[in-house]
Amino acid sequence: MADMSQSSFDLSGLPVAPEDIHAAAKTIQGAVVETPCSHSRTLSSICGCDIWLKFENLQFTSSFKERGALNRLTALTAEERARGVIAMSAGNHAQGVAYHAKRLGIPATIVMPIGTPMVKIENTRHHGAEVVVTGATLEEAAAFARSHGEAHGMVFVHPYDDPLVIAGQGTIGLEMLKAVPELDTLVVPIGGGGLISGIAIAAKSIKPTLRILGVEAWLYPSMYNAIHDGNLPARGDTLAEGIAVKSPGKITTEIVRRLVDDIALVNEAELERAVATLISIEKTVVEGAGAAGLAALMSDPSRFAGEKVGLVLSGGNIDTRLIASVLTRELAREGRLTQLSLDIPDRPGQLAAVAALLAEAGANIIEVSHQRTFSDLPAKATLLQLVIETRDAAHLNEVMARLSASGLSARCT
Repeated sequence: MADMSQSSFDLSGLPVAPEDIHAAAKTIQGAVVETPCSHSRTLSSICGCDIWLKFENLQFTSSFKERGALNRLTALTAEERARGVIAMSAGNHAQGVAYHAKRLGIPATIVMPIGTPMVKIENTRHHGAEVVVTGATLEEAAAFARSHGEAHGMVFVHPYDDPLVIAGQGTIGLEMLKAVPELDTLVVPIGGGGLISGIAIAAKSIKPTLRILGVEAWLYPSMYNAIHDGNLPARGDTLAEGIAVKSPGKITTEIVRRLVDDIALVNEAELERAVATLISIEKTVVEGAGAAGLAALMSDPSRFAGEKVGLVLSGGNIDTRLIASVLTRELAREGRLTQLSLDIPDRPGQLAAVAALLAEAGANIIEVSHQRTFSDLPAKATLLQLVIETRDAAHLNEVMARLSASGLSARCT
């Protein structure tokens, strides 16, 4: 984690003022859901601190992005509304702009980078926007959106580097402290920085002693680099594509530098674990970016010991196939789902004998395959590959010991 606790707290001179956020709250009232901010007894017990979850994944478009988008769209003049708007987005800003533009009768075009999850593309089209998929990165999509918008006279709606957008996102901070005034720390995902910038201004205007922690994926530590003049690489496919931003905003970087106390970087395994944990414990579906706060907390719980912590579950737009993959991989990490390879004689009854041993050990066989051709085993042997289900890692060790005691050479693969 990056320690930025020595930075001074001062709201003067910022491009967004607390009164702008209060004005945004009035603007979006009734059109955006005031989502629950609920205490999680189970997560609190697991992590050793009191945890409150802000369920922004329960917005109509399943993301906080509606707040800033609506605040920005409402400020357009009649002439600007007639010309229409254009935005670039990896998905959630796209849906927020598309949905509220349709509500307000504003033509909208959304540019989305190649690789954006199909669920986000289809949802954006469903909300009535014209979708253009182009650009390998969000930055390339942004360049196309700006040039295309200028050529067609459209107003560009930036996903994070816009004072009105930042003010809209900041309404989350107002709601969280209204619901739980005793919070000590807020943990907020960082992509371009609009969400954490708005929340930091709102929250610290109410409670200056509140600690604000940002979270980025290790694969995209752009704000971390900007604050620390670092050069950690930003590349690759992350589960948290919603915060996979190579270049944070200029406005947001200034705000983060002044008001955010710390930045945590979380890896892909930690993000997957957080997504799976929220599904299994809270019964709520959250995308990788939305689970980043919990990932940071679970990776370093001692840092939050005894505190009252608010986590922003920023979005829930995740492909169902990806959910299945994340859950299955988490079962494997927990020792509940394992692939075994065994070298056995190629004669009748051997598979039955292995199955009987596993049944006696309390393991459940999920998949079975034989490999006789593509292996370096003798011709009278075969490679038996099994996927088995066990209760936990300790049970898996018992199963492996039982197989070994029976003279079978089994290995986890």
